[in-house]
Amino acid sequence: MTLRAAIVGAGGIARQHARACREVPGVDLVAVCDLRPEAAERFAAEFAVPRRYTELEALLAEERLDLAIVATWGDSHASVTTTVARSGKVRGILCEKPFSLTAAEAETMQREAAAHGVLLAEAFKFRHHPAHLKAEALVAAGCLGVVSHVRSLFTTFAPAERRDPALNWRFNPQRGGGAVYDLACYCTHHARWVMAADPLRVHAVGRWGESSGVDEYVAATLEFPGGRTAQWWVSFGHVPTQEIEIFGTRGRIRIDRAWNNEDQPTTLELVEGNGPVQRVDFAPVFQFALQLAHMRECLVTGEPHRIPTADSVEQMRTLDAVYQSLRTGSVASLTADLAGVR
Repeated sequence: MTLRAAIVGAGGIARQHARACREVPGVDLVAVCDLRPEAAERFAAEFAVPRRYTELEALLAEERLDLAIVATWGDSHASVTTTVARSGKVRGILCEKPFSLTAAEAETMQREAAAHGVLLAEAFKFRHHPAHLKAEALVAAGCLGVVSHVRSLFTTFAPAERRDPALNWRFNPQRGGGAVYDLACYCTHHARWVMAADPLRVHAVGRWGESSGVDEYVAATLEFPGGRTAQWWVSFGHVPTQEIEIFGTRGRIRIDRAWNNEDQPTTLELVEGNGPVQRVDFAPVFQFALQLAHMRECLVTGEPHRIPTADSVEQMRTLDAVYQSLRTGSVASLTADLAGVR
């Protein structure tokens, strides 16, 4: 079965999704939509997309689709997703991270998708990488004992010429910019996934850009049920680093190139007790293709997606708490009804 797909948004990340559509059997990219006519034209020419639109409503009215991939700026994820879901024209929506800008927006997205029978999933590509799936299996097998702590880093270096809010959404607070939305969403989702729980309390500290007004450097501690913890650090102004460590009562896992590792090798290290370091090397993969293949499989077979929509709602509750703590300088508590073990 071939799925007919459209991409909403024609920026850099959309090009990765278009490449994935080329590489995954059973997916046909039939349309692209972008508010900027020239961007839609360039994108359609580059990827041989037969039809392009500048209005989402026109796309939905004229196309027969199975899947919509939302690759717009973060501030429009909620509005685009709900419009697509309400149209009744698609069976699935793959929405780029961050899922939304608030938990309230995420709840609306979840509600509309459910009401119209649409599979809605957040695009955390790392969840489909063999290294992370191997780590998940090792944790489930008890190789680490009880997981007690998760540590992760995601830093990038943006020179001054790439920090113009008019040119780079990451430095534009009106577009959903900031290191938390762009980088810490990975670290937070990973910690919640590994802990199989939502945090009870969050304490975040950081620095706001003087010219951009977005959070450019943030460190946070997340407290989970049972006294377990996670810590992450994200930044737009440091040497690029991306790694994770999972600590348990009997072992440790480390993954290098944990997030953006397109077409690069990745290594997982496992240490059990006082034993030697065991290395598992993974050949380069294209995570966007793995992500799309999983989405297609879910739509074709009806199997559950690895990232349920409800999980994305809880993710946004946690990011809301991160920003609350960052702005107030105090620990932010997630109430009991928002922080249950899954």
